[in-house]
Amino acid sequence: MFRWYQNSTRCYVYLSDVSIRKGKASDESAECTWKPAFRASKWFTRGWTLQELLGPRSVEFYSREGKSLGDKRALEQQIHAITGVPATALRENSGRRR
Repeated sequence: MFRWYQNSTRCYVYLSDVSIRKGKASDESAECTWKPAFRASKWFTRGWTLQELLGPRSVEFYSREGKSLGDKRALEQQIHAITGVPATALRENSGRRR
């Protein structure tokens, strides 16, 4: 199955449990960011996650609202902190040519 992911160019990750919505602008204490929810996302606990993360050249993450959160290169440090996967492994397929 890993080879199937490795042969793909891009993987889109829809994180249904990550929202970019913020609290009311007038209430700074209610304002939140998506980064804590990203770190706690159940996507990182799924069985297929490692294959989806390492196989494709590009992995793009999207919030519940369908807004881009970034790709695996931009989120490399956060992904490394969450998964323990070395940053070099996250980059390994990113630059390969087809």
